[in-house]
Amino acid sequence: MKDYHINIFYSEEDEAYIADIPDLKFCSAIGDSPEQALHEVILAKTAWLEAAKAEGKTVPIPRYRPAIYQIVA
Repeated sequence: MKDYHINIFYSEEDEAYIADIPDLKFCSAIGDSPEQALHEVILAKTAWLEAAKAEGKTVPIPRYRPAIYQIVA
């Protein structure tokens, strides 16, 4: 099974690292290091998925892939 893509980047405005999961609307986290941001977004992903299931909402399948991985035919 594929897992969700995670973006991690440094935000000058926040002076911290941001991690987000594009397939899960509003699922993101912040940390002082890339590793901390990753750890936090994994916790956020678990909570997001549990909440969606508890509310009977559809859980999206992993689809997002950065442009570097997309093949142009």
